Amino acid sequence: MFKALLLEKDDAGFRAGVTLLDESRLPEGDVLVQPAYSTLNFKDGLALTDKSPVVRVWPMVPGIDGAGKVLESRHPAWKAGDAFVHNGWGVGETHWGCLAERARLRGDWLVPLPAAFTPRQAMAIGTAGYTAMLCVLALERHGLQPGAGEVLVTGATGGVGSVAIALLARLGHRVVAASGKPQEADYLKRLGASEVMDRAALGAAGKPLQKERWAAVVDAVGSHTLVNALAQVRYGGVVAACGLAQGHDLPGTVMPFILRGVTLAGIDSVMAPQALRRQAWARLASDLDPALLETMVEEVPLEGAVAGAQRLMAGQVRGRIVVRI
Repeated sequence: MFKALLLEKDDAGFRAGVTLLDESRLPEGDVLVQPAYSTLNFKDGLALTDKSPVVRVWPMVPGIDGAGKVLESRHPAWKAGDAFVHNGWGVGETHWGCLAERARLRGDWLVPLPAAFTPRQAMAIGTAGYTAMLCVLALERHGLQPGAGEVLVTGATGGVGSVAIALLARLGHRVVAASGKPQEADYLKRLGASEVMDRAALGAAGKPLQKERWAAVVDAVGSHTLVNALAQVRYGGVVAACGLAQGHDLPGTVMPFILRGVTLAGIDSVMAPQALRRQAWARLASDLDPALLETMVEEVPLEGAVAGAQRLMAGQVRGRIVVRI
C-alpha cells in the first residue's frame, strides 16, 4: 500500500483527498519510482480544483512533476537507485502522476536528476522553471544576447516568471517584470528584475503597433497581455509564449510580424523531446542560483496540496509550492 492524492469524479461530484492505494492499481509502465517531492504547477492547480477539464481519466492521481529514485526498472537506461526528474508527458492527465509515494512511469519520460540539485530543488524548479528555461533557450536560438535591450517577463510572480527573471538576470539581461502585485516588488528585484511595471498597462486592448521597447519577452499570460507585448517588441525581436493565465485568446493583428519582423515562439513543455529536456536541465544546473531558488519556495506536505492548489488558483501564491511526499 502507498499514500496518494486521489481525484475522483462521478455522480456524487468531484472529490480530492489523500488515501491509501494498492500497487496493483498503478498503470502500465516500465519504471516504478518513489517520488520524494512533487510540486504544484498551474495545470496541477486546475486538476486539483476541477477548474478545467485537465483530467481525462478518472480516478486520477495528479502530479505532472516528480523527483526521487527508481525502485524497479525494465527500461535499459534506468536501474534501481537512480535519481530522476519527471515533467509532463500527460502524467496527471491521462496517466497517474507523482503526488504519491509510488508512480509507474515510462523510462523514456525520465531525465537524470542533475548532480547540482536535490529532489526538493528540482521540484522547486518543476515544470514552471523548466518551461522558463525552454523560453530562454528559444530567445537565445533567435539570437538574443546580453546588452541587446530590455527583456519583459509577464506573470512575474508566478513560477515561470520567477525562474525566468532569475535566469535572465544572471545571464546579464536587463529584466522588466510585469506584475499585478505591487507588494512583491522587492521580491522581484531580489530575483534580478531591474524594474517592476503594473500588469494593467498590458492587460487591456491596445493599438496594433505601439512604441518599440522590448528586445524580447517571456510571456506566461496570453490574451491582451501577449498582444500588447508583441506590439511593443523592437524590430526583429522575439516573444516566447508559454502560458494563458489571462486567457487563451490572441486578440491581435499581424502588424508586428509583417512590419517589424517580430517572431512569436511557442513553447511546449509537455511533449518536448528528450534532448531538449536534458539541455534545459543542464542549463538550469549551471545558470540558476540555488540560493535564489530557495527564496521562491513554499513547502507543504501531501495533505496540504489541495489547499495549496486552491490558493494557487486564487492568485495567492508567490513563486513555487513544493509538495513533500
